[in-house]
Amino acid sequence: MIKRWFNVSLLQNKLVLHLKINWFNPSSCLLLGKQEHMAKKKVGILFGGKSVEHDISIISAQNIAKYINRELFEITLIGINKSGDWFLCDEVSKDISKGVALQLSLSASKPGFVANGAFVELDVVFPVLHGTDGEDGNIQGLFKSVDIPFVGSEALGSSVAMDKLTSKRVLQNAGVPVAKFLAFTNVEKEKIDFDTLVNALGLPFIIKPANLGSSVGVFKISRKEGFKEKLDTLFMYDKVALVEEFIEGRELECSVLGNNHPIASPAGEIVLKGDYEFYSFEAKYVDGNAVDLIIPAKVTPEIEERIKQISIKSFQTASCKDLARIDLFLKPNGDIVVNEINTIPGFTNISMYPKLIGELGISYPDLITRLIQLALERHKEDQTISTNFESSL
Repeated sequence: MIKRWFNVSLLQNKLVLHLKINWFNPSSCLLLGKQEHMAKKKVGILFGGKSVEHDISIISAQNIAKYINRELFEITLIGINKSGDWFLCDEVSKDISKGVALQLSLSASKPGFVANGAFVELDVVFPVLHGTDGEDGNIQGLFKSVDIPFVGSEALGSSVAMDKLTSKRVLQNAGVPVAKFLAFTNVEKEKIDFDTLVNALGLPFIIKPANLGSSVGVFKISRKEGFKEKLDTLFMYDKVALVEEFIEGRELECSVLGNNHPIASPAGEIVLKGDYEFYSFEAKYVDGNAVDLIIPAKVTPEIEERIKQISIKSFQTASCKDLARIDLFLKPNGDIVVNEINTIPGFTNISMYPKLIGELGISYPDLITRLIQLALERHKEDQTISTNFESSL
């Protein structure tokens, strides 16, 4: 049984909840129960974005809005259109620009958002933005500057994880196994030599943008023919190309949840069907018959434990917060290789992150509640850090 104690106080004219929970299972992060007689927390769900993953963000945000506990939270829908304009919306849809224009007020006493001249009250923001300007630390830095709590990694963890070149270097330095790789900027594009890549990484190999997700601009290269054209397409989406050895093995994913003591889910496996050579954008989101998702993955207890340990180490090494999905490969010899870290994983109906967290006994609505709770706890802890230093200067 879960026991709860609640106490309410006023702090700076705001209702504050003091909560103590005895978890019946301390190894898992379970959720707040019904908070009777308490003011609902105002949650801004942020979606869309100036990114090639704009449409995926909308689908994820629709699920967050659908499954969030309305007894605990009052939601405000904030959409960013493909031009980067912000709007207060009535629903999560592609019609973002039909909403009310939202402005950022940098008032010294109360920075925040304004719509139709009225201040938009938010206790916390849940960014459901995938890719550029949503997952790379930019939005996170904005909310940090205006002192609004937000779900997910802060600017550092977001930017490290989003930049695949940086994350590989950081993980490699910490002893986390990653695939062999090379990197080139768009300025070096003409110097990229196919035969040199084959000598260094073997054939086939993978090319991908360093700062995108959802497999946009990713190609498996098996022959010289067509290589330059695919490289040109990659550089349409990013200024840095990452070239990796192709890992022959099983494709696994692991969900991580928490902060000071993060927990990891059992692994899930992605099994490609048909003619797909890798987990492409079409396989992820377009073709409903492209893959089988095996949850949990059929691995030995020893390998499952290693996956969890490596996933948590990757999460902590990259300075991630609240949540992340770790993508890995399991090679035939039993070696585990980390592929990528996703700090705002998908929340669509087929997304692995919530499905894997469900294996821990945490439902979709409870997961959302837990993530909001983690964000508020982290923000409260940040307030204990002094920003003043008395000196004789």
